[in-house]
Amino acid sequence: MGVSGSGKSTVGRLLAGLLGAAFADADDFHPPENKALMAQRIPLTDKERRPWLENLRTQVIGATPPGKTTVLACSALRDSYRRFLTDGTGPDVRVIFLHGPRELIAARLAARRDHFMPPDLLDSQLATLEAPSPREAIHLSIDADPATLAAKAAALLTSNPEERPHLLP
Repeated sequence: MGVSGSGKSTVGRLLAGLLGAAFADADDFHPPENKALMAQRIPLTDKERRPWLENLRTQVIGATPPGKTTVLACSALRDSYRRFLTDGTGPDVRVIFLHGPRELIAARLAARRDHFMPPDLLDSQLATLEAPSPREAIHLSIDADPATLAAKAAALLTSNPEERPHLLP
């Protein structure tokens, strides 16, 4: 999880490869209306996000077979969004929070081409962001390269449960 430009999709794909897991990008589940709003530089409201979150809960989290793993790259900016996605799923659903300085994220967004999320919406995402506590999520600073972040996340996720930080009760 994290704001647009934090590396969720890139790190998520790499992490899925390391874990032998499926990968899903939450951006692919936005209805066309949401993508059109963001392309017009209009931040989404909770009302517009709700169907998107419902799709993620059903089509990704709920559709992952028992014993299998899916890595989902999703902004999940508010605590209520993360709770909606994870409540009742058990201890195997984990959150990794990718975070970094606004300047680095803005530079990444400015370098993107052909993405519906314009750099202009970064400040609205940062204003919406309710960062999880270290008790609720693994925190990874994006100042490392994506492969290093994915390897660190994989190591934390596959370590002995007593040795890793507690994630989402």
